[in-house]
Amino acid sequence: MNSIDRILQKSISGQRIDVEECITLFESDQIEKIGHAANQIMLKWHPEPITTFVIGRNVNYTNICDVYCRFCAFYRAPGSKEGYVLPDETIFQKIQETLDVGGTEILMQGGTNPDLPFSYYTNLLREIKKRFEITMHSFSPAEIMKMKDVSEGLSLEEVVRALRDAGLDSLPGGGAEILDDRTRRKISRMKGSWRDWMDVMQTAHKLGMNTTATMVIGFGESMEERALHLLRIRDAQDDVQLQKLPTAGFLAFIPWTFQPDNTNMKADKVKPEEYLKTLAISRIMLDNIPNFQSSWVTMGPEVGKKSLHYGCNDFGSTMIEENVVSAAGATHKVNITSTLQIIREAGKVPAQRNTRYETLRVFSDESEVITNDFVMQN
Repeated sequence: MNSIDRILQKSISGQRIDVEECITLFESDQIEKIGHAANQIMLKWHPEPITTFVIGRNVNYTNICDVYCRFCAFYRAPGSKEGYVLPDETIFQKIQETLDVGGTEILMQGGTNPDLPFSYYTNLLREIKKRFEITMHSFSPAEIMKMKDVSEGLSLEEVVRALRDAGLDSLPGGGAEILDDRTRRKISRMKGSWRDWMDVMQTAHKLGMNTTATMVIGFGESMEERALHLLRIRDAQDDVQLQKLPTAGFLAFIPWTFQPDNTNMKADKVKPEEYLKTLAISRIMLDNIPNFQSSWVTMGPEVGKKSLHYGCNDFGSTMIEENVVSAAGATHKVNITSTLQIIREAGKVPAQRNTRYETLRVFSDESEVITNDFVMQN
């Protein structure tokens, strides 16, 4: 039995692989074999042939940002004529439109805007919750660290608690990129260390909030850095269970690929095969995270279908609106009806879920569609 077969058999039998074994998988070109193992592990978590999705909307409340990430095509520097902060009424309208099509989740994210006081965020959350019953799965760790900076002396825990109490339900995993400081210094020197990202997530876990985790490949990172990224996520999830915290911790993991168009970084686009391999290895390494999302926004529907056999059990959000990735020219437009079709074409049964991964509706009848459809907008 060669080393790849041994590692895969070890993982399928329920044993953990270590960093060196993870690196060995990343260096392998046996993508289908790795994908098959990841699919077997996924089926242990999710034996039913169901693929879930959430009807959600991205609301990019501001594009003003002062960390100047080289890989970002969305941000505008403070003082730019192209910078904006959405009026509250515009945000409320976007939320109402989401609810009108059966949506349950708002992914509200923006730049790290130094001109917004901390009270802006808590007041906005309170006003949203006064008006709407919707889950606020919002604000990346980098945004929360900026809130701490402008909060005039609050600790990180005090900031996260205030956001939670104002109406923040869970945290998305954006901004993880690669959780190793060599690559982070190269691509976003001012964004903070990998430890800053993790501190925000672990603080949220301590306060009973669920989060998700991400990884972006294609920055020129080493295979060792990818493996360390996964180990650090796994260790943090272990801590949730060891400390018996009142949270599920990371509910999902979402890897995707760097999109170089319109950015200040030159790089070759990651091939679909490398994405699928990374997804599969992530499922194998992260044996304590139940859900894996397909990155169809960056990879497209066809690769999205394949991903459902490489470790994914979830198709992510219908992403009614998406501005950050689309600024780099990579948004694949999929409306709600298309989501059902793609999942069915992959041989799965689509089911709508909420942010906590609780099933709301199973579309077992192939003729069943969501009639009040809403096409993604830029």
